[in-house]
Amino acid sequence: MKAKKILRYSAFILAAIILIVALKVFGPVTSAPADKYFYIKTGSKYNEVSSTLKEQHIISSTLIFDWLSSWLNYKNAVKPGRYEIPDGMSAFNLVRMLRNGKQSPVRLIINKIRTKEDIAGFIGKRFECDSASIINFFNSNDSLKKYNLDSNTVVSAIIPNTYIYNWNTNFSKLFTRLYDEHNKFWNDKRKADADSLHLTPVQVYTLASIVEEETVQESDKPLIASVYLNRMSKGMKLGADPTVKFALKNFALKRIYEKYLLFDSPYNTYKYAGLPPGPICTPSVKTIDACLQPAQTKYLYFVASADKPGYHDFAETYEEHLKLAKRYQQKLDSLNIH
Repeated sequence: MKAKKILRYSAFILAAIILIVALKVFGPVTSAPADKYFYIKTGSKYNEVSSTLKEQHIISSTLIFDWLSSWLNYKNAVKPGRYEIPDGMSAFNLVRMLRNGKQSPVRLIINKIRTKEDIAGFIGKRFECDSASIINFFNSNDSLKKYNLDSNTVVSAIIPNTYIYNWNTNFSKLFTRLYDEHNKFWNDKRKADADSLHLTPVQVYTLASIVEEETVQESDKPLIASVYLNRMSKGMKLGADPTVKFALKNFALKRIYEKYLLFDSPYNTYKYAGLPPGPICTPSVKTIDACLQPAQTKYLYFVASADKPGYHDFAETYEEHLKLAKRYQQKLDSLNIH
């Protein structure tokens, strides 16, 4: 009888141990990281992963995690990436997710970005590759040669859109994907439209970048594009204020004074004829298409409208333009904008 009691007691203890272990393995054990994601850098070793999980308080102990990692053969199969870890994930599912490399991809949403440095910083904050390596890539004509680009035109390969990548994608692969999308964007129709304007796709993109900086009003974009194309056809300088801001790297300027127009830069279209050497921002698809299908006008001038904020007034003659410009300057003076 006593032996039976001992046996039952032992069975109870064993069952309790099994239950505790099962809860530790299959029950909720994780706490979500501050930004929901756990990052494993390329080249990381298992011990780094295990200790970092504990340091970030995602797991309270490495005992079960280490045991499961050995059992599921994760210790020799560490994969870099960005992993979403919710509250209450089991240790078993955590190890299995990391072993399978089931990472959470990054949605790279590109809208208007002005400089290569800004683009590098924007991408560098979202991926494992750092901004310094991206800038080096952008400035390396040797790296860009196979794309028929250079350090001035490289930004033209970036068509604003939403792209999905793994966090640990190196920038060379990331850029190749961007360039593939660029090639899809420049289909036969768009190439034919560019050719009809006697412009290359890079030149259209560069023109669109200026128009993008001039206005947010979709209805004004084909009109502004027509002004610049008309100026180019007549051999006039573009005289585009946004190119001066880009040359000065001062995008907060409200007024462009004479001293700014004298700044020596190939991007200063008051000083040098034709389009600048490359884009001054990443224009939207709508803006690029507006430049490919410009309005048919004889306008040579435009100025911000004094009556319709955000819009522009257009003129065919310089005399008419001066009257419109004077009205706008008076508006700025009345608002004490310098």
